[in-house]
Amino acid sequence: MDSKCAQLLPSVCTVLADLRQPVCDDTCLEKLRDWFQTLTEGGSGLLLLEENPCLTELVLAVLRQEGPNPTILSFVLRLTGLLAASESCFQHLQQGEAVRMAFGEAGPPSGAAWEDTSVRSGWVQGAHNMLRHPSAFQFLCDSGALETIFTLQGDRSLFVASAANRLLARMFIFSIRSERSCLSGAADCEWPPCARRIVSHLEESLRSCSASRANHSFKLLTTVFEQNQEAWTEVLWFRIAVTIKSLLEEESARVGHSLVDLFLSMARSPVFSGHESSLWESVALALKCLHPTQAGLLALGLLKLEKCPQAVKIQGLHILLRPVDCVARAFSDSSEFPGLPDGCPAEGVAVEALLCSRSSCISLLCQSLAHLEEIQHLACPPVDFPHNPLLRATVAMLQACTGLAVPASPLGATLGRILVGCSRVQRAALHLLGALSRRGNCDVSPERIFDVLLVYLQSPDTSPSVLKTAFQATLKWCLSFSETSCSSSGFLRYKQFLKEMMPLLQKRMCSPGWEVRDSALEFLTLAMKRLKGQEWFWQVLSASEVPALAEGLLDDPESYVRASAVKAVGQIFLVASAGSEVPGPTHNGSSNEDSIASRFLEILSSDYEGFPRRAVVGVFVDWLREGHPAVQHNPERFVSQAIQAIQGDLDWEVKISGLELVDTFAAQCFHRFGFSECPYAAAASISSAREPAHLSELLQAFCQVRLFNFLFGALGDCDRPVALKACEILTGVKRKIGTGCGLNEGQRSELQGDAWLEETRRVGAPYASGLPGGDCSETVSQDPKRALQVLEAVDLEELEKALGRSSDHLEKSPQSLLQDILSAGGALDENQADCY
Repeated sequence: MDSKCAQLLPSVCTVLADLRQPVCDDTCLEKLRDWFQTLTEGGSGLLLLEENPCLTELVLAVLRQEGPNPTILSFVLRLTGLLAASESCFQHLQQGEAVRMAFGEAGPPSGAAWEDTSVRSGWVQGAHNMLRHPSAFQFLCDSGALETIFTLQGDRSLFVASAANRLLARMFIFSIRSERSCLSGAADCEWPPCARRIVSHLEESLRSCSASRANHSFKLLTTVFEQNQEAWTEVLWFRIAVTIKSLLEEESARVGHSLVDLFLSMARSPVFSGHESSLWESVALALKCLHPTQAGLLALGLLKLEKCPQAVKIQGLHILLRPVDCVARAFSDSSEFPGLPDGCPAEGVAVEALLCSRSSCISLLCQSLAHLEEIQHLACPPVDFPHNPLLRATVAMLQACTGLAVPASPLGATLGRILVGCSRVQRAALHLLGALSRRGNCDVSPERIFDVLLVYLQSPDTSPSVLKTAFQATLKWCLSFSETSCSSSGFLRYKQFLKEMMPLLQKRMCSPGWEVRDSALEFLTLAMKRLKGQEWFWQVLSASEVPALAEGLLDDPESYVRASAVKAVGQIFLVASAGSEVPGPTHNGSSNEDSIASRFLEILSSDYEGFPRRAVVGVFVDWLREGHPAVQHNPERFVSQAIQAIQGDLDWEVKISGLELVDTFAAQCFHRFGFSECPYAAAASISSAREPAHLSELLQAFCQVRLFNFLFGALGDCDRPVALKACEILTGVKRKIGTGCGLNEGQRSELQGDAWLEETRRVGAPYASGLPGGDCSETVSQDPKRALQVLEAVDLEELEKALGRSSDHLEKSPQSLLQDILSAGGALDENQADCY
């Protein structure tokens, strides 16, 4: 602690202990506690207490108050626990009775302030912080704290109850580790005294008729198994396994979610990873007894585990597949779905009963479909996964959701009324359909897949959110079939499907709903990027009205649509320039690359919304990186025009994208003029005299596009990310051309902090101050020597460090914090006069 803070701290403690003073802001108290935590790290807590006796006096003063302020009392309890976290500090505080008054029998739990949630929370967190050494553990055991913690497990505040569970788990683990020799592995071993009381409390709660008490015990057990993976946890499991089995068979509905968390925490532990462990018998029983939605959560967690018995994984997979299978069979002959699980009749009856109710049906199906989709993204299938049967069942469900499937049973008739038009189930099924495309060589006919997708893409009843999901699934299947043999029937159907997509896209791009137009443009852009090398696709695209419609949407009244149109048109012209036979949209008025570039510059300069302007700069970056001919022909002119439009933009994301454009241009110039390809490698610094002719040409190119004007202007931008990005680019340029090699320490400014930052920005300001077209700007921007002088004068590395600090780094200092607390306290004297 520095001397200024040491001088302020006694006054701060006096203010906090004075009941007449206004209560300090909670945020200030949290920051103050964090500061004390920093000071006590490294074992210097005792020195802090000895040099600042005002801290102990503050703790004692607040704890002795008859009616303390709950906020201050909560802070003091947390602070006491924090300071008592080391053995030496604990003994020091105990000499003054501070620990006893905070966490003993006569402490806050016996006072009126205990009714305040913040006080109970402060007590639990303080005790948790203190419990780091044997003395603190023994004190809590002897002071009756266990009974208080047992009570707080059921606190009306979920935050307090959760913190109490963590504290109780910590005490249990501390007790076991303190007398490890007692646990030899026998189920009837002698537990340490504290652990014995906690286990007895656990067993009593599990055997009680109270579901809430049982849930609290399960949460405690979950925390214990998550925080400890030692052999004694198996002894604990042997002791409670029979009770849990009984609960599973009798009360599974009321404790299901807590049991799922417990079993998964245990299954992740290496102690129970062996296939012979008795845990798996209970897990298999849980999969059978739990509600299908709870069993689904458990099944998903088990399928993600590497060390889980195969039989249990198969049982879990059956749980997830059962709802989808029931729906598919309700609309089709059961022989269509070989490979899906048969399961026991009781399970099927339970699922069918849920599917007959609208709310439970939709909830169960959405959960199962989402879990099955998640499994598709695992690195390797957990078991022999029935991809093809599931794909057929998913297609059948999607047909049922549009009313195209004919019910084959009474359940099918009921499901038809529930599922038709249900967008939640439609989206979940489409997400799963898209995920199933990851596995190639499917046995399902491409005709069935593309036909059901076309139904959703064509139907006027498809909601915008479902349509967006259908477009995403369509793209995934297009990519899947594009990788197959060109002579296969699937590939031929895929080509035919894309031809059928063009009129559909045209229709959707003319939709009155902006979300629909936006989704169509988004699909078009992604399809062009992913299918870039397939010439036949571009021929189909160029023969349609889609390119012309995309260009027309540049004037759409909705800014999101205009932004998507910019990306689509930019991609069309990028691919057209690469040699594909996709002419620019010439159907309704001629358009060429120059006019599109001019149109984009107009949008960048005049569009009142930020989204289209950001999209334009993003397209320009892509054009520059991928070599658009209009850019390659004269990159300096292209970048100069873009910079001029971006320079006055107020949107920080537009400016960041503009800096990416400048960064790309600089990298290409370095490569063009004989420097290495990456301008920002740390070891790439070379002497400025290495290639003077090339260096002169490089700087001339930079000056021609006013690159330094733009970068130094951004260096002083009010948006810190913009200034930081500009500084990073300038640092890379300076390192690359080697201008920093002549700079010595004597030339650097002696100013510090914000004054130094402003001085550094001021050095570059004259270089960027001239407006485009002005004489001063023209003279400076065309002078490479002046560019080198400015780069020499600015210490960019220090500036980058300064910009990397948050804007309130001074206000966040401990001294400033203490002054804020004193200022808040001093307001009492200023406002004592009667305002009337």
